[in-house]
Amino acid sequence: MESEAPILINARWVVPVEPADVVLEGHSVAVSDGAIEAILPTAEALEKYAGHARVDLPEHALIPGFVNLHTHAAMTLMRGLADDLPLMRWLEDHIWPAEAKHMSAQFVRDGTAIACAEMLAGGITCFNDMYFFPEAAIEATLAAGLRASFGMVVIDFPTAYASDADDYLAKGLALRDRFRDHPLLSFCLAPHAPYTVSDRTFGKIATLAAELDCPIHCHVHETADEIARSVSEHGVRPLERLRSLGIVGPNLISVHSVHLTGEEIDLLASQGSSVAHCPSSNLKLASGFAPVASLLAAGVNVGLGTDGAASNNRLDAFQEMRQAALLAKAVARDAEAVPAHAALRMATLAGARALGLDRRIGSILPGKRADLAAVKIAGPGLSPVYDPVSHLVYCAGREDVTDVWVEGGRKMEGRLLKHLDFAALDTRAGMWQDILKK
Repeated sequence: MESEAPILINARWVVPVEPADVVLEGHSVAVSDGAIEAILPTAEALEKYAGHARVDLPEHALIPGFVNLHTHAAMTLMRGLADDLPLMRWLEDHIWPAEAKHMSAQFVRDGTAIACAEMLAGGITCFNDMYFFPEAAIEATLAAGLRASFGMVVIDFPTAYASDADDYLAKGLALRDRFRDHPLLSFCLAPHAPYTVSDRTFGKIATLAAELDCPIHCHVHETADEIARSVSEHGVRPLERLRSLGIVGPNLISVHSVHLTGEEIDLLASQGSSVAHCPSSNLKLASGFAPVASLLAAGVNVGLGTDGAASNNRLDAFQEMRQAALLAKAVARDAEAVPAHAALRMATLAGARALGLDRRIGSILPGKRADLAAVKIAGPGLSPVYDPVSHLVYCAGREDVTDVWVEGGRKMEGRLLKHLDFAALDTRAGMWQDILKK
């Protein structure tokens, strides 16, 4: 990657996320060679970094770029295709048949490109993807300039991408070997779910995860039906089955995790596992209300995911922060559950930690990579400003993001994406709409 020119970003507020509960007013962030050099008062920064190009943001909060901990980017092409259905009817009657008929590398490339544009425009600088043809998704992601973790997806039935579980793993591992040193890419083992992956395959994944020190990204306890099916077929709930197969541990990213007992929450906490909380998808599919306050109280690392646009229907970190905070309060019957700073941390540093990237991204600290987003907090819907973090979580929207940087490179300036052709994306989206609606 080409080295970016040094810049000095002067913001009204800098919200570093780490340390927690801190807002720095009238501060600047110096960036050089893609990394954060320093965070210091603007008056001091203007003198010390006089040679850096200036970016003045007098009405903005500068925050770490959001980390979308769970999505299926290519499924953007199926946004609104089959709404208002429960999970298994949605999958079995609509999504899986559409994928069987139309899924291809080009489908994934185009869908991921559209998703990258949507995510960047909303301040998401890193996403954790689980889908087929990941090489095509990587091509689209690198063209857009995002950071991403790609799932080495595994499922125990054939698709256009692979013939069986061993084929999925072989293709995923080969792709990881090819791109493992790329500064914007990392990889997860991604068994789809307990109801689509066998004990034999989970055993292989557990061994590989230990050998590679690689996260395991898996849907777990998303619906009550999933749990009932596991008890019927395996005699235990899915999480216990995964524990017995060596899947539950510090590498596990347990996606959704809606239906958990107290003992299961304690298990995730004791094993150092993470949860990818997807509040909007859980609501839209009527999956239920995840016990987020209890998970956090137990010490479980909880990040936020949008899920795919086919089941949300937005890739919007602001929506997920607000939903996560409000739902946690209602479920716990505690207005102090998941305050604004905690919701912002879930959307940034917690997601980075789950992916093993928290030494590189997720907060604004010297030495970390400069993945940043600037949010304009001004105007009738965002005034007055007693607490900018409260506004970020409860008032602001993705339309208020004006500028985005990844590895110190400016990917959006003044709401204009710099490396994506919207006309071409609209054309591709229209083409796929015509194909899928037939």
